[in-house]
Amino acid sequence: MSAVSSRPTAPATATSSESAGASASARRDAEATRAAIQKAARYFLARHAHTDVTLKAIAERAGVSPPLILKYFGNKDALLARVMSFDTDADALLEAPLGELGRHMVRHVLVSQRERGADPLLRIAFAPLHGEHGDILRVNFRAQVVDRLARRLTGPDAGLRAELAVAMLVGLGVMYGVARGVHVREGAIDDMVDRYAPGVQAHLTP
Repeated sequence: MSAVSSRPTAPATATSSESAGASASARRDAEATRAAIQKAARYFLARHAHTDVTLKAIAERAGVSPPLILKYFGNKDALLARVMSFDTDADALLEAPLGELGRHMVRHVLVSQRERGADPLLRIAFAPLHGEHGDILRVNFRAQVVDRLARRLTGPDAGLRAELAVAMLVGLGVMYGVARGVHVREGAIDDMVDRYAPGVQAHLTP
């Protein structure tokens, strides 16, 4: 009997464009998986003590395996710390020159809601009023979002102006994602940015 080769016969070589497309698809899949895991972790953190949240429960809700969570985040504590941090979200939110920041932030909130179905800023709206998790979320939100924005502002009352600007963004996110305002959800993003951003920008560059 002749030997059977395990090597496939004459496979077609993938073109560079095919490889690039596959890589982009893999990145999107990985991002979607990470987002699902973090969403599941936020769900349990809002309802249970840190010590009562298990990787198994998070994995089941996210539709993944516990080892995959370990692959992406290392361990449960690292995952929960990431969920309670606003640091990388603030990077995207504040990534614009000060004179254009109001428009950028409003657009960021709307696009996050419309394309990803979630606005990372809204985690603060669901922070428990009592307990360690709520305290951590509030401290992180102030330090990583509000205080960071305040440091970029010039002129008097920078802290107050930063809080007012962020409050407008959170309110917009609540109307879109929680109250599900029909007109906000159906409106053109450019039109809403034109209407809403000047009020936010007024606090940034008064």
